[in-house]
Amino acid sequence: MIFSRTSQYAIQALVFLATHEDDNPVLVKEIARKLNIPAAYLSKILGGMRRAELLYSARGCKGGFVLDKRARHTNLFEVLTLCEGEHPVMDCLLGFKACSDQHACPLHSEWQPVKEKVIAFLQEQTLVDLAEDVRSGKYNLADLPHMVSRELRLMG
Repeated sequence: MIFSRTSQYAIQALVFLATHEDDNPVLVKEIARKLNIPAAYLSKILGGMRRAELLYSARGCKGGFVLDKRARHTNLFEVLTLCEGEHPVMDCLLGFKACSDQHACPLHSEWQPVKEKVIAFLQEQTLVDLAEDVRSGKYNLADLPHMVSRELRLMG
């Protein structure tokens, strides 16, 4: 599974903010610099996360973004849904628009159980859990989207 660049940046930025236990806002420029992400693109992504009420923002010289306390337990499936739309996990491996149990593509019966495992895995991974893994040194923050992709490949 390959996440869009937007999803990758959103995951990295949200986990970065989850690693900050204080309530001090973090500037977009600082997040972008630490994660090597274009600041203008990141600002747009974080604006969407703010509208989804995962973040709150403050303006001015002490402004920036803070992860909402309730959002710390947001899972990756929810983040991907915000970034990718209603179906963050591809419905049909062959790209058919109408692929269901009634109108199945040749791979449907094999893909369906894998897709269910992928969704369950993404629903288990919360921002606070990933932040703890980063703080403990288990993962480098820039490696998170790749780590998730690797874990998904191992599941298949």
